[in-house]
Amino acid sequence: MALQCRLSRTTIQTLKMATIPIPSSSSRFIFRTRPKTLNPALFSRHTPPKAPPFSVLIRALSAQAVAAAPAAEISDNQVVKPQWKAAIDFKWIRDNKEAVAANIKNRNSNANLDIVLGLYDKMLNLQKEVERLRGERNNVANKMKGKLEPSERQKLVEEGKNLKEALTTLEEDLINLRDELQLEAQCIPNMTHPDVPIGGEDSSKLRNMVGSPLSFNFPVKDHLQIGKDLDLFDFDSAAEVSGSKFYYLKNEAVMLEMALVNWTLTQVRKKGFTPLTTPEIVRSSVVEKCGFQPRGENTQVYSIEDTDQCLIGTAEIPVGGIHMDSIVSESSLPIKYVAFSHCFRTEAGAAGTATRGLYRVHQFSKVEMFILCKQEESDMYHEELIKIEEDLFSSLGLHYKTLDMATGDLGAPAYRKFDVEAWMPGLERYGEISSASNCTDYQSRRLGIRYRPLESPSTTSKKGKTNQAATKFVHTLNATACAVPRMLVCLLENFQQEDGSVIIPDPLRPFMGGIEAIYPKSR
Repeated sequence: MALQCRLSRTTIQTLKMATIPIPSSSSRFIFRTRPKTLNPALFSRHTPPKAPPFSVLIRALSAQAVAAAPAAEISDNQVVKPQWKAAIDFKWIRDNKEAVAANIKNRNSNANLDIVLGLYDKMLNLQKEVERLRGERNNVANKMKGKLEPSERQKLVEEGKNLKEALTTLEEDLINLRDELQLEAQCIPNMTHPDVPIGGEDSSKLRNMVGSPLSFNFPVKDHLQIGKDLDLFDFDSAAEVSGSKFYYLKNEAVMLEMALVNWTLTQVRKKGFTPLTTPEIVRSSVVEKCGFQPRGENTQVYSIEDTDQCLIGTAEIPVGGIHMDSIVSESSLPIKYVAFSHCFRTEAGAAGTATRGLYRVHQFSKVEMFILCKQEESDMYHEELIKIEEDLFSSLGLHYKTLDMATGDLGAPAYRKFDVEAWMPGLERYGEISSASNCTDYQSRRLGIRYRPLESPSTTSKKGKTNQAATKFVHTLNATACAVPRMLVCLLENFQQEDGSVIIPDPLRPFMGGIEAIYPKSR
């Protein structure tokens, strides 16, 4: 999926909804009065290297959150100001432009490296000129401190005035150039793990296959038919109330959702994760800092009209923001969270029988795992996350496969991503039920999340003051423990019985009040 980031390529889709009365704020890419609608915005889902050169790649393309002035109304000659600035190593990008260009191509990103490098060279040249004029201005100021003839003093005054005017103009140009460079460079995706297969989704590599498809000696029904027969869903009423791709859960389906959530939280908590519920509305700048784009084509996130806020598409975003602009102690790492939230996605462009029913919806419940760790440990925790996912799905008796996703399927933040696809007999195909991504320091540099190593500090020789060890950016990882609608699809379709009932897997029964099966209501 191409990352739509350039302003010239950005379009806004609108969905009529009530305006929420929250004070207005500017957005990174929208600098005009917006209509009173709810604007869906792009949500592009959107691991560490084994070889030292790749760790440098990661650091070069990651970003640090830095306060910036709010964006203003712009004309054709004005430069769009970023809401936040990224600490990107432009020199490294210039010196390694072949590797960066190849990564951009492999990931189907529309980031324009030539523009970034051109702007960077212009910025360097302008910066040198600014520094030269500052030096001349200082020289003039120093000369005026001595005894001078009136005519000579007047000459220096005029010279200083001219230098000040020229410097003011160039400094403004430099600020605008840096802003333009920021907006272009923020489109560059994270670098990619060397073992990730290159290509589209079809090039993804099989990591693991668990179980085999269940055999049925009766006609298999899909979850829509099962839900209708057992009175578990109501899509028709939801379409009238909210629109397409919304639904009501009913009867045992409600209990099954609650059972899945509580069972998942219980199991993951045993692994040392702190349970959370999160805000489900966040600032658009936090969405951006997590590596997603809140405006553009093929939108996945709903933006709230006349505010700088969005509905979350995943708990990864509010959880990632918890430690924004902070330094955590090394002894506190790893920090592990397991968060329950409702998620909202526009699912723009999704259509067809492959996405029918609960498989692709606008609102759903999800349990998300999130880890902050030291840089050298993120590979290990990526493996831990995928194992937790696989253990959960295996204990429910699902047949699934785990894939190492190819470059073309990686979102901007992901260094490496594993997907889990489960067999859905009613849909007659595998469907994605989970993913686990290592984002290295791509998100933490944008969010400003660092840690201070515990190594012994050095002491300065002049003043005898103790210098603390330099901070480092944490690595962040995220993984879906339970996306409820897709799990409902799997459970209903895989455990359907000839008499129309559905067997509840053993691990969920204590969370279902002892219910062992869902039967047609006539029984």
